[in-house]
Amino acid sequence: MGSISTELNKPHAVCIPYPAQGHINPMLKLAKILHHKGFHITFVNTEFNHRRLLKSRGPHSLDGLSSFRFETIPDGLPSCDADATQDIPSLCKSTTETCLGPFRDLLAKLNETSNTSNVPPVTCIVSDGVMSFTLAAAQEIGVPEVLFWTTSACGFLGYMHYSTVIEKGYAPLKDESYFTNGHVEKPLDFIPGMKDVRLRDLPSFLRTTNPDEYMIKFVLKETERARNASAIILNTFETLESEVLESLRTLLPPVYPIGPLHLLVKQVDDENLKGLGSSLWKEEPECLQWLENKAPNSVVYVNYGSITVMTPNQLLEFAWGLANSQQEFLWIIRPDIVSGYESILPPEFMEETKNRGMLASWCSQEEVLNHPAIGGFLTHSGWNSTLESITSGVPMLCWPFFAEQQTNCWFSETKWGIGMEIDNNVKRDEVESLVRELMVGEKGKEMKKKAMEWKKLAEISAQKSTGSSYVNIDKVVDDVLLASKH
Repeated sequence: MGSISTELNKPHAVCIPYPAQGHINPMLKLAKILHHKGFHITFVNTEFNHRRLLKSRGPHSLDGLSSFRFETIPDGLPSCDADATQDIPSLCKSTTETCLGPFRDLLAKLNETSNTSNVPPVTCIVSDGVMSFTLAAAQEIGVPEVLFWTTSACGFLGYMHYSTVIEKGYAPLKDESYFTNGHVEKPLDFIPGMKDVRLRDLPSFLRTTNPDEYMIKFVLKETERARNASAIILNTFETLESEVLESLRTLLPPVYPIGPLHLLVKQVDDENLKGLGSSLWKEEPECLQWLENKAPNSVVYVNYGSITVMTPNQLLEFAWGLANSQQEFLWIIRPDIVSGYESILPPEFMEETKNRGMLASWCSQEEVLNHPAIGGFLTHSGWNSTLESITSGVPMLCWPFFAEQQTNCWFSETKWGIGMEIDNNVKRDEVESLVRELMVGEKGKEMKKKAMEWKKLAEISAQKSTGSSYVNIDKVVDDVLLASKH
């Protein structure tokens, strides 16, 4: 009987990520840390992503533990069997409009069965920052809710100032000419913590001529709701984004930087949890085997993340830029990376690069970036990728695709000194010269040095007992998540 009553007395956190790869990954890491700190965990995926996880990781991969369980809710979109990321605006609209009901029902089910199924009553909710419809459910059952914005702090600050940018008439753009007449290049002087940021460096949904752009409305609503959370947590660390964090703290409930989570989760020593992964694509271990024979810092790692799509022409320009740079490369090409086409590279490219290039469809990115052979990262500047690059001491070439990737790119280049931007209108000559500069040029060496400095600071922030992020997780647990248990 003892163990059952112990289980029932545990705090119970319901963790619900936004249903895309870059959001599920950090949320699962945080859930593992909370479990390690004594929480019973219910992790909520959408039915669509649950199926994809089982497909990529095996039918029993989410069986979990009695105290770490997986549940699902529908995402409200028409059913689809594609092994690809869903359309983001459609997903945002659908989760906002349809998910509250099923989420409420799930909480009711968890609480009703708490006496019969050895599951403690729900005591707190940790929700993705852009799934804030969950705040209403938390309020109804009287538990604290923490919003986990999986963006960078600088990207989040950009979103928090959408309303000001619109009030001042900078967005939406008046007509198409505003994309090219210098309007988006003007430095803005009204965002504390982001001196000299330009309109083009803010999260990209603002760069539209459509006054009814859904994603702008969505961001305005989510950032407004963020003010009602019990606390905001961010997967970053104090020294990396101190000015930005200071600025955010003037606008919001308590803000806690608790990253890099992929360093902190390493302190969770639980064999049962190690097998719980979150990759929606099947990873190819051959990538790591291929790197084994390569010289230190000799390989460019190329990966545009889980959402970026490009045209067949952009894919070709990247391919020939890489080939002409004469550098060795490991290139991850998702099956769905070219919009509406199969991503097929020409036989001439394959022949030209067969001895110094490897292509794969997905890999364990953290392991790849930590491999001594990797000398540079050509990235879309998603936040998980940027943070993993920083903690591996790897400098970046940035080709931001959308959302706050543009902001991450600008900070990487101008504030942290670890990145260079590739023009959106990608040309092979530019790719060739920037890849060379990254791998063997003077600028590349400076960026590598800087990246190694940031790596050390990231490790300090994640140190057990003393690191700022380690301390912040304890504060969130004690001051917020356990507030109803005290």
